[in-house]
Amino acid sequence: MKTIPFLLLLSTVCHAMGQRPEPAPVQTRSILVQGGTVHVGDGRLIMDGVVGFRNGRIDHVGNVATVTATYDTVIDARGMEVYPGLILPDATLGLGEIDQVNATMDEREAGDRTPEVRAIAAYNADSRIIPTVRRNGVLLAQICPRGGIISGTSSIVQLDAWGTSDATVRVDDGVHLVWPDRYDRNGWWAEPGPTVKAEANKREAILSELEDRFLRASAYAQRTHPDPVDVRSEALKGLFTGARTLFVHADEAIAIQEAVLFARRVGVQRMVLVGGYDAWRVGDLLRENKVPVILRRLHSLPLREDDDIDLPYRLPALMKAQGLTFCLGYSGGMERMGSRNLPFVAGTAAAYGLDPEEALRAVTFDAARILGISNDYGSLQEGLSATLFISRGNVLDMRTNDVVMAFIDGRALHLDGIQESLFERYRRHNAGPGH
Repeated sequence: MKTIPFLLLLSTVCHAMGQRPEPAPVQTRSILVQGGTVHVGDGRLIMDGVVGFRNGRIDHVGNVATVTATYDTVIDARGMEVYPGLILPDATLGLGEIDQVNATMDEREAGDRTPEVRAIAAYNADSRIIPTVRRNGVLLAQICPRGGIISGTSSIVQLDAWGTSDATVRVDDGVHLVWPDRYDRNGWWAEPGPTVKAEANKREAILSELEDRFLRASAYAQRTHPDPVDVRSEALKGLFTGARTLFVHADEAIAIQEAVLFARRVGVQRMVLVGGYDAWRVGDLLRENKVPVILRRLHSLPLREDDDIDLPYRLPALMKAQGLTFCLGYSGGMERMGSRNLPFVAGTAAAYGLDPEEALRAVTFDAARILGISNDYGSLQEGLSATLFISRGNVLDMRTNDVVMAFIDGRALHLDGIQESLFERYRRHNAGPGH
């Protein structure tokens, strides 16, 4: 067994590689991270802990005194924090690069009822934004289409890959439905305009058409060899067999009630609410129907003028008090580049009433459960993927967050991205000749 000082190992792994780091090679040596504070992800905390892994899977978690096996490499993490990789749901990473250049934007498809659209088909694993997100411990993401009423089908990826084939963790995990609003909001976030009631007849026609479409897809799902094949019903039929999840985007209490009753009425096996601003107000309904929630971005203004200004920050604590299962998202304006702030959203939840380990759980263990990948990711437990990172400080606090090493499936990542590359380039230039 060879013990390597942490900074020496870090410099060996993180050699200069240009602006876009090359994906890490498969793990070939067993590794033990020891001496750090281990945040399991499910609420447990292990002081002076260890995490051992080989062949990409965790084979030991516990206190330093519990280690009996030998490892090829031992990382000294004393004084540091060890976390499971953070999970970003409802994201558009890899679907857009520059907002003002249409040719780089692939998050929306023409039409407003397109369940057959697959986000994974447009996912760019080589996006220059991804390393900046990974740098803050976000190692997995659910890649989702946007736009229309039925936006399309999402997939879950790990964020260190050559392409879609090796990035995909769970392909076509769910269909995304944007529930029609009862009210139309005008203006923009800095200058919100008046709220106007939506045209009732038009909205009722949309809801009626949706119900008819889903009932036809349910009937289609019962057919063994449908002829002709209907690509849109094919995309929806997994909702009625349990193979896919229906992700319904809704915020207001009455819209949430309508959506839950709709899903139950048409026979959807599993629904997840996305947004959920008023979810805590209808807790009984969500618990009764076992509907978890991907909460809207906490770093936002209240939806209503008479709501408390800090209500968005308190939503996780209110959800916890209701006994609801939830995780945290970051969708909204500038979401791709901003999603690196996911750990700080959890930090805000911790500052406004949620226990810090529960806040961490909302971006790890519970996110994995909601997305259906908890058998492999979301916590540091024996048998699960060795997807974790080490930080010199509290990852939920932007003042101390400093991720210095990360692993996906046991592979040691190169964490530097374009910012670090440019910093080093101009630092050398400004230092002058010979430096």
